[in-house]
Amino acid sequence: MRQAVRDAGHGHLLMSDEAVAASLAATLATHPEGNPIWVFGYGSLIWNPLMEYAERRRARVRGYHRGFYIWSRINRGTPEVPGLVLALNSGGSCQGVAYRMHDDKFEAELAILWRREMVAGTYMPKWINADIGGTTVRAIAFVVNRSKPGYAGRLEDEQIVSIALRAHGAYGSCADYLVNTATSLEVAGIPDSRLSRLSKLLEGRRKPA
Repeated sequence: MRQAVRDAGHGHLLMSDEAVAASLAATLATHPEGNPIWVFGYGSLIWNPLMEYAERRRARVRGYHRGFYIWSRINRGTPEVPGLVLALNSGGSCQGVAYRMHDDKFEAELAILWRREMVAGTYMPKWINADIGGTTVRAIAFVVNRSKPGYAGRLEDEQIVSIALRAHGAYGSCADYLVNTATSLEVAGIPDSRLSRLSKLLEGRRKPA
């Protein structure tokens, strides 16, 4: 995907390979050696993790909430017609899933995850506390960097749906991303009321008259 973006003349939008690797190294350097590594998923990681993991559990984080806060000019949109993707932003709480990585494979799997998530540098990987069935674990989560141009701010429902209906990027349509995430949360028994509402609104708008 990264090479395809470069071939299309949009390589300037990407974090360099060196910066991606440095971000992962800096994140792992602050984690106590020998402790399990968990990753908190709240968007496409729920229905398309694309990484090998040892355990998957429902989890909740406090102090952050999920929303469409990032412009996507590569994955779910283009520079000409940007889409939106989810990010954690400060305040509230968020239910999702936590993945425990294999002790002997986490470096390779996280390297893949970083290349997927740290595309344009609009996310900040952070260690946050996740509650799993009453037990607190440290987990990596991708939080929005509000100082970056990719920060979309708070948008109204109609704006989000209109953007999702027209945007399509290297990973597929923004509309499918929204619907798949809403559906996966419902199937997991942790529905997000706003995402479910947005999904219903979107499906109603794209049905032929």
